This record gives sequence, C-alpha cells and structure tokens, in this order.
Amino acid sequence: MNFNTRSVKGGKLISLALTAAFILSSMSSVLLTSCKSNNNKNLKPADYGSYGSDFARKLAADFPDRKPYSEGEKSAGEAVKDEMIKLKYEPVVQSFTSKGGSSANYVVKIPGTGFYDADSYGNVSVKHRIAIIGAHYDNLPPTDKKVTSAKTATKATTKDGVKETTPLEYSYDGISDNASGTACLLTAMKAFSEYPAFAYDVYFVAFGAGNDNYAGAREFYKSLSQEEQSQIDVMYCMESLYAGDKVYASAGYQSLNSQNKYKMRRKLYQAYDVCFANTLFTNYGFDLYYNESGVKVDLNGDEKEDIYNEVSANKSDYIVFDEAGIPVVFFDSFEYNFTKMDDMKETKNLNLQNYGGIIRRTHDDSTAFLDSVLIEPDYDRNGDGEIDCSGDRLQIRINAIAFIIVEALLKGSDYGMTKEQYDEYLQKKAKEAALASSEASDPTNQTTSVPATAGTSETVTETAEATTTAETTTSATTKKKTTTTTTKKKTSATTKKKK
Repeated sequence: MNFNTRSVKGGKLISLALTAAFILSSMSSVLLTSCKSNNNKNLKPADYGSYGSDFARKLAADFPDRKPYSEGEKSAGEAVKDEMIKLKYEPVVQSFTSKGGSSANYVVKIPGTGFYDADSYGNVSVKHRIAIIGAHYDNLPPTDKKVTSAKTATKATTKDGVKETTPLEYSYDGISDNASGTACLLTAMKAFSEYPAFAYDVYFVAFGAGNDNYAGAREFYKSLSQEEQSQIDVMYCMESLYAGDKVYASAGYQSLNSQNKYKMRRKLYQAYDVCFANTLFTNYGFDLYYNESGVKVDLNGDEKEDIYNEVSANKSDYIVFDEAGIPVVFFDSFEYNFTKMDDMKETKNLNLQNYGGIIRRTHDDSTAFLDSVLIEPDYDRNGDGEIDCSGDRLQIRINAIAFIIVEALLKGSDYGMTKEQYDEYLQKKAKEAALASSEASDPTNQTTSVPATAGTSETVTETAEATTTAETTTSATTKKKTTTTTTKKKTSATTKKKK
C-alpha cells in the first residue's frame, strides 16, 4: 500500500461504549466533543478563518474555464497540487486519459493506526479501514448566452453624495461548482494536520474530469487494489456548496435498498451527530439538512416508489463509490422544500432567478455575482458587543463541512476499536477480574457487582438500530428528539428547537 510518508500531529480520539463480549459487528459511537472546545470563547469548532473561501475565490478567478481535459483544468490541478504541498503533504499525481483527452487526480494517502478486531476465537489483530475524502476541481462552463437581469445584476454606488445603481459586470467562473468543494477538501486537509494520528487510513483526492461521467473518480477507484477496495468504510464528497439555500448531507442510492439502509446510512447519521454536538448553528448559523422532500418516485430503477429522502437529486463523484456498494456522504447546497420533482432547484432567492433558481453550469455561477447577492456584513452573533461571526456564507459552509468530515472520522468503524478504545476495554476487563478474584477469596462478602461492560454490546446495537428512524427528520439538531417520529413535517434543526 503506497502511503504518503507525512506524519500527522496533535489531537485526540473518542471513547465509545465498549463490549463485554468483544463482538464488534455493529458497534455504535457516542457523541463526541470537538477538539476545539467551546470552554474558551476564542476557540470555536470549525474556526478555520478565511483560508478555504480565499482559495476557492482565487481558484475560480485564476482558472475560470476548467473544462475536463482543457489547459485551464490542467493549470487548476497544478494549483491544487501546489496548495497540498504548501500544507506539507506529498500528493501523488495520477494521470489518466480518455476519449476526451488527458487529466489527473491528485492523491494523498495517510496511514492510520488501524482498528483492533477479534475473530470468532477471540484472537485480536489490527485491521486497517479506509476513509476517502474527495471533490472534483474541474467545471463545465455554460454554452448558452448570458442572461442579465436588470433587477439582480446591479450594484450600489455613490457619486457626489447621491446613491446610484449601475450594472454589475460578472462572468462565469464556477465558484460554487466546484471551486467551493475543492476548497473544502483542502480545508479538511489543513484541519486534519491539527489532530493526532487517526485510526482510519485517510485518502484525500482532488478528482480531475468530474464533469466527464466522473472519469477521475472512476480512474482512482480502478487504481486501488482489491484489498484497498474491500477496506473502504466511507467516501465523503463535496460539490456546489455556495449558492443553494440550504446545505444537505445525503447517502447514496444504494441506501434505498431496505436491507442495506442502516449499513449504507450509518456514516450519514454520524455526520449529523457531529453537527448537533458542536454548536455549529450557535456559532455560525450553520445547519445541516436531510432532504425535505416527501415526493415519491422510483429513484433507483427497481420499479418501486422511494420517498425522496436522504438521497440527493444531484450526482457527483460519489456515484462511483455508491455503485461499488460503499457508504457515501454527499454534501451539497440545494432546496428540496417542494412537492413536485420538477419544482426542485438550488435556490428560491428572488435575486438568483436568472435561470429559474438553478446556478450550476449557468452564468450565475460567478464569484462577482454570487458575492454581490450572498455576502452579508460580519455581525455580533452572541450579543456581547463584539463582532464575532462572518457574514461570508462561502467561508462558513466550507469550514463547517470540513470540520464535520474530519470529526466524523473520530467516530470509529464498525469493524473494530481504536487503540484507545481497546486499551480502555482491557483496563475494564482487568478491574472486573480483580473484583471477581477479591469476592471469590472472601466468602462472607454477599455483595453482587455487575461488570461495567456487561450487556453493552446488545444495548449499543439496539440503540443504534433505533436511530435509523431518524431518516424521517430533516436536520442535525432535531435528530435526537425525533428518532421515533415518522409523520412530523420535515423542517430544519433550528426551527424545531425554537418551537
């Protein structure tokens, strides 16, 4: 296995409920506390500054035309590679060709410490599991003539003390699709280096030619050994994070199979747990939604109507991994609060309707235009008299999603314990053995003690299965309250909390 040799610094790993029987086929994680604790008001979760949004805007400005196999895409890929090097990684360039031409993926593989697993005889060994984090850096510029609305494409100016409105000149550069996702990938890489070694082997990949039927993702998956392919636990994918009204996290289409639903959506639920546990709405106004649509349609071609819930109307590089039966978590921005499929679009914002609320692959996917509509002034969120929250939606979303992905890795694998969890398990077993020995040597002691880990495995598994009903809810901050509710209207986390 060809790993990046870079060492990873600092951080922590979570503690999970441990099993007395040491059977790990369905281990469930507990909510974790962010490594950036809120005990200090100056240390907030996802407090990564403007690094990601700055890179997204620069990538879009420098390489507005990043069509698959073009010189612009090649130059953009080189810029991504250079940024990975600045972050002190050693990316491997994975070149490939197709009918359209030549492109490249930029890959960083970081080895983890592995997970402790026991076989049916109780023999413990360390097994490696893989998490993939990826986004495509190319774009697909529109070919139609630009529509310019006098209502939306204007800016306020002041001349001799008189306010005037003048036309806003803007041009397509793919800031949302997919400079934003690429920047989120790099932000996750930057945040990753602030943690200690992870149990997961983590593969970061910037995909080329994503707009050519996910050619880069297909080439990357094909390049993995059969062993690596079998070790993949999850693939996280990011696309078009800026322009949509809300940010959604979705599972893949394979999760529509009722027999695989929990297995294929478990990582999705972990992402929502991270959002809930780390006060991202309190600090930034960021919320993470389930697909809110109750529209019933056959989504996977099995001639059965599926509720359009927890899967995305938009496809991206994750499709390659979903087709291979690998759990995926896809982050994008959109608007699903409609009753008809044909009505679904990215935004209801009246200032973003030049193309009927669709931004991807239209001229409205422009930094100048979207910034003029979506950026708000920085403000005092907690009312303490100090400006403490950015009004830059792009910055907030990139940082929050990168944070969620990295923290979700700490929630562990279904296939074993981290070293810390295993050490804790051994300590508990040693204490139980000592207590049992003490009671056996004192026949007058009538006290019965229940081992700390007795029954943990069954309890954890039952609790985990119960959470599958959470797919009828919409956002992270209401998930815990509504896990048994199947008829409530799907709304956002914060709306339910305020009620």
